[in-house]
Amino acid sequence: MAKNYIVVGGSSGIGYEITRQLTQKGHNVTVLSRSNGELGSLSNVSHIEYDVTSNEGPKLDLETVDGFAYCPGTINLKPFHGLKSDDFQDDFEVNVKGAVKTLQSVVKTMKKTEGSSIVFFSTVAVSQGMPFHASVAASKGALEGITRSLAAELAPKVRVNCIALSVTDTPLASRILSSDEKKKSSGERHALNRVGSAEEVARLATFLLSDDSSWMTGQIIGLDGGMSAVRPL
Repeated sequence: MAKNYIVVGGSSGIGYEITRQLTQKGHNVTVLSRSNGELGSLSNVSHIEYDVTSNEGPKLDLETVDGFAYCPGTINLKPFHGLKSDDFQDDFEVNVKGAVKTLQSVVKTMKKTEGSSIVFFSTVAVSQGMPFHASVAASKGALEGITRSLAAELAPKVRVNCIALSVTDTPLASRILSSDEKKKSSGERHALNRVGSAEEVARLATFLLSDDSSWMTGQIIGLDGGMSAVRPL
């Protein structure tokens, strides 16, 4: 049976892969993003132009919402002494406030939709403590707190989980993975000796959005090539 999903930031990177995999399964996806990117090649997709840093949430009129994935994020890596208050504010705007106001526009509908699911994205840097990650880890740490709080508040009608990633080969990470040498160097920091792919991340996200994960909520799930648990010799 076809379901209705919302993917915020679904026109590129991980969001696009989530959208593609959901539509391949026959589901309907409403994508909220600043541009439609590669969405023209997909069927069962509706695009609404939306910037998560705008002052208001999106105007949505959907009868049912079975799942919601919030994919926008930031990679703002600077030494702490060089961070300005605006850096923290900018990361918080995208990673936390954008997620909050977008979800608030549909959460009442999701509470009426049996078995609905929310997926957020965080970073392994929240749990591991990595240099130059103070700003992004602060905002993503807040999002992990929201994940657990909402999982408690919205249960049992809505499930809420979060995927904590290490570096993944997406347009967002293009600056730090701009060459084969940089990809190799980043990969060698992981036990599995490579960076992740958007397709791999999307497979986990679509699992969390589906009924296959119907007994899972409030979890921060590491998808990080072993970064959070394993140290290569």
